[in-house]
Amino acid sequence: MKILMILPEFEEGGVERHVLWLSTELSTIGHTVWVVTAGGRLEEKLPPDVRVIHLPVHRKNPFTAFVSAMRIAGIARREAFDLLHAHSRVPAWIAWWASFFSGKPWIVTAHDRYRKNAAIGPFLKADGAICVSEAVRSHLEGALPARTVVIRNGIPDTPARWQKREAPGPFRFLFVGRLTRRKGLHVAFSALSSVKGNPWVLDILGDGPQREELEAMAVNLGLEEKVCFHGFRDDVGTWMASADCLLFPSFDEGMPLTLMQGIRTGVPVLASGIDPVRELVGGEAGLIPPGEVPAWERVLSDVASRECEAPVYNPGLVPSSAEMAARVDGFLKTVVSGGKEKTV
Repeated sequence: MKILMILPEFEEGGVERHVLWLSTELSTIGHTVWVVTAGGRLEEKLPPDVRVIHLPVHRKNPFTAFVSAMRIAGIARREAFDLLHAHSRVPAWIAWWASFFSGKPWIVTAHDRYRKNAAIGPFLKADGAICVSEAVRSHLEGALPARTVVIRNGIPDTPARWQKREAPGPFRFLFVGRLTRRKGLHVAFSALSSVKGNPWVLDILGDGPQREELEAMAVNLGLEEKVCFHGFRDDVGTWMASADCLLFPSFDEGMPLTLMQGIRTGVPVLASGIDPVRELVGGEAGLIPPGEVPAWERVLSDVASRECEAPVYNPGLVPSSAEMAARVDGFLKTVVSGGKEKTV
């Protein structure tokens, strides 16, 4: 098949990583994959045979989106693509319009529990939808087409494997993710400010709009000597393998790639008890109420002092990217074979 992926940007993020890994695996299977995006640093990690086309598909502007849709429709017809695959909300509008003008079927992957408003109106018009978790599918019920499946994100195999550190030194917490309030790092800061006794440090991998606020918060709480902002890093697996505990204090997610990567690496994890996390780990045990600073403080204190250990979850809970792509491949074939080309 010839598949055209559409996503807003290709910088660091869960949707971007998903498209990178899915495109790579689908290309390995033998499909032709093109990616339409506004661009970003992750482009260079795509296989050489995955072509990238730059269009302003990230802009929430109806005129710009319509022009992009017309360009994509022309490409889809000229290059005889079999399917358009949108990731996120603005690309869904663009794919819907491009599908109408090209006659090609289109699907959308719902990566999050989006607000059920006009922004996701095109989802119901798609020829198919993929939800990254049952939590997402349940939340969007009524806004998705009849042909909808749940396919969890998959993680590429990595040689990095966690081993318990025997060397002396401070307890090493690790946070990986985009620095936004939704990720809950400010909750971890508030809780850690009350952790006494055993020395600890927190390494933070990632960047985002909340970085300056968090840096100031670290200073105000007297944590500047214990908290280190490393910015975007491309060796996350290595950091996870050498940390003592991964922190995942998110308020909400679709199906969190960072947590999945941590579980696959084998690092102990302290995570929020939100629906997608409960779905992934199979229950409530070891999870902490999101946003509840006293609860996080108690657990962080016990773990940092080594009075108890953070949970280690079964890596078998997390599909590989190849397993994910195999399921997506089967779904795409069902969509393409299930309907003839539309007539405009």
